[in-house]
Amino acid sequence: MFAKQPYIDGKLVDAGEVFEVINPATEAPVGTIVLANADAALAALDAADKAFPMWANMPASERVKWMHKLRDAVIEHEDHLRTCVHLEMGKPWAATKDDYDMLVDSLNFYADEIMAIKGEELKDKEGTHTHMLTREPIGVVAAFLAWNFPLLNLAYKLGPAMASGCPIIIKPSMQTPLSAYAVGELCAKIGLPAGVVNIISGHNREIGDLISASTIPAMLTLIGSTQTGLHVMKAGSTSIKRYSMELGGNAPVLVFADADLDLAADTVVALKYGNSGQICVAPNRVFVAAEVAEAFTQKIVERAKATKVGFGKDQDIDMGPVIDEGSWKRIDGLVQDAIANGATLLAGGGRPEGQDIGSFYAPTVLSNVTDDMRVCREEVFGPVINLMQFTDEADVLDIANNTDAGLTAYIFTQDQDRADSFAARLRFGEIQINGVKYAINLPHCGIKQSGIGVDCSHLALDEYLAPKRVSRAIIK
Repeated sequence: MFAKQPYIDGKLVDAGEVFEVINPATEAPVGTIVLANADAALAALDAADKAFPMWANMPASERVKWMHKLRDAVIEHEDHLRTCVHLEMGKPWAATKDDYDMLVDSLNFYADEIMAIKGEELKDKEGTHTHMLTREPIGVVAAFLAWNFPLLNLAYKLGPAMASGCPIIIKPSMQTPLSAYAVGELCAKIGLPAGVVNIISGHNREIGDLISASTIPAMLTLIGSTQTGLHVMKAGSTSIKRYSMELGGNAPVLVFADADLDLAADTVVALKYGNSGQICVAPNRVFVAAEVAEAFTQKIVERAKATKVGFGKDQDIDMGPVIDEGSWKRIDGLVQDAIANGATLLAGGGRPEGQDIGSFYAPTVLSNVTDDMRVCREEVFGPVINLMQFTDEADVLDIANNTDAGLTAYIFTQDQDRADSFAARLRFGEIQINGVKYAINLPHCGIKQSGIGVDCSHLALDEYLAPKRVSRAIIK
């Protein structure tokens, strides 16, 4: 079992309540962490605040050297970091590489991006002044992370914060804190300047609200639910702050009659059963043209039944458990509600055969789903594919847009004009056509109630940097 500590002000801190981390696949403890209490949270805020002048004024080239040192330590400890994710989530071993790779990619990408930023000279209409536009770090950042991708979510915040010169307080979920705490161990190992990075986990009401309400952070950034985002913004209203939030989704998939059905089925299944459906961009509502609905449904059901569920490092496993029993019950409640209201269960539902221990939910397919069912109105965040038919393109566009969420939408068609037309009219921050692609250099963003601001790409740096104009009168 791992035993890990918070990382505050350049040191690993040993005092505090000890909390057991449970593997949702085995229901057994896999490690302990020392939880941060209110005093620890205040110490982290103070450390970050004191570090800001030093870190902000350090030449970007020197900050980049520290980022490279941390990257090298991450690479050296790949197996340990991936093992932490594997155990705290019950995630298939192969899938832990996505988490790990994003951390390396983020440190590399933002180290390069910050060096490419230059000042911009602005023209003066009257010729009486010179004007230089620069960007500088906004201040201390506090980041609240969801449990579904423990290292990937951390990477989204750590890279741009370190590069921009913003000290950061990272609060991972209490359900998956081991890998984040392991990053704190690496920060301590390389001797990162004190206060630049602080990693603490604890009860939301004890330390989350305290951090949000503090006037020290210049920005609160979050990966989580829309409800959590609203709560953080309310708690943070003690001072003027920036907010950068990636929140809940309700992604539609539009499969037109001319679509490559195998490609569409492979993509939907990979997104919906990968990470056990616990992905903010996972398809939540799959609309299929009526003339190909039977064929597409058959392909989805075949793939669902072939999905291998389990836990283990050396096994060929496609899908692990959902995060805990509470999540299992919530997902099952949505499935049972849909069936009670007329949906047809084609595959899965409940526990997979042979999995009596752990919070495993079978890869599930529902047909005859209607848009007014809870399973379509709420984010499932589990391995459930909801199939609906459509005959009218204008109607399906309206239904797809009929949600407060606005994160991701998917289109499958061979008609480029149709793809372009729907991409322009779908009210979502990301439109994926005939496939899916995510990478550190591509902006990840939502609209409506799915968030504010951007993760990934050069645009994310804008969240951490403030524009500054220096105007100088020309003396003649």
